[in-house]
This record gives sequence, structure tokens and C-alpha cells, in this order.
Amino acid sequence: MSRLLYIQASPRGESSVSITAADAFAEAYREANPQDEIDTLDVFTEDLPAFDGAALDAKYAILGGGSPTADQQAGWSRVEAVIERFKSADKYLFAVPMWNFSIPYRLKQYFDVIVQPGYTFSYDPETGYDGLVTGRPACVVYASGGDYSSEQMRPVDMQKPYMELMLTFIGFKDISSVIAAPTLMGGPDTAGECIKQAVEHARAAAADF
Repeated sequence: MSRLLYIQASPRGESSVSITAADAFAEAYREANPQDEIDTLDVFTEDLPAFDGAALDAKYAILGGGSPTADQQAGWSRVEAVIERFKSADKYLFAVPMWNFSIPYRLKQYFDVIVQPGYTFSYDPETGYDGLVTGRPACVVYASGGDYSSEQMRPVDMQKPYMELMLTFIGFKDISSVIAAPTLMGGPDTAGECIKQAVEHARAAAADF
């Protein structure tokens, strides 16, 4: 039995295009893999630890070879719990809308919590950085109001490049994507068609995930 971690990064619920398409992926995946577990994590409702104060002090105490205080360790333990939930999955699904050309701030906070040395990546002065979350597939469902696929618009797309950078940095090599765009530019007919195509693509991608 495998565990799929489904990370939702939109507060719009059923009104979210990225969640609509990712839900279609999850449904098709469940049909193909009824024995597997799907763990849904909504970054907007999850009680993510603020990465400051005690947690930050604990990190630097550990990096410096020292021991965190009791208060620092309590803060760091919350960070470790989030990392453990992430690392214990076998497969990953992300629903990611574009906000201001990039990703929602709560997803950025989630990455700031889980991307930690010794947990999701390592560093060697001679060989550089190595990701520690390896041998696992990830599918990212993207949604954006505009179309950023052209050579002219691609430089302002910091959504997909950021996601691929972070996932690659922590060890992912098998990263697939489903894109729903444009969901605003072009009007409702264009949006409806791109959402329909994204749902179909998501279901197909889940079949052998």
C-alpha cells in the first residue's frame, strides 16, 4: 500500500480550478489504486508552524553543533512533525494556483518549513547540495488566469519554475504537470474549455501514477 500526499494550496475550495483538476486526479488515482491512502493537506487550514523565534533559534543551535533549549526544541519539534508527514509519503500531488506571478504565500511557508538541511537536503563542501526525498513521483496541477506559455510571457511565470526548483532541490526527478490556463483571459468559454482539458489530462495522468 502506498500513500499519496495531496497538498492543496488554494483557499477557494471547490471554486478553485487547480483543486478541481487535482481532485479529478485524486479520484482517478483512487479508482486505479483502491488500496492506497490519500492524505489531503490544505496549507490554508493546516496549523503550520511559524518559522521564527524558537524554531529558528533551534535550527541555528543544531547547525552550530549545540543543543536547543527546551523552548527551542518544542518549536523545532513542530517543524519536524510537518517534515515527517511530508517525507512519509510515497507519491505527491499539488494543486497550485498562480498568485502575483508566483505561488500562494502559505505554500511558500510550507516549503520554508520542510526544506531543512539534514531532513530534505544535505550539503557537502566538495559535492554541493543533494536532495534527500528521492525515488518518488510528484504531479503538480497549475492554474493561472493568463496564458504564460509564449516566449513573451514565460519570463514572468515564477509559479511553475519555483515549484520545479524546490522539488528538484529536495530530490525529485519524476515531476509531471497539468496546466489549466487561461482561466480568465479569453472569457468564460475559453476558461471552460481549458478546465475541461485539464481535468481530462489529470485523470489520464493519474492512471499510471
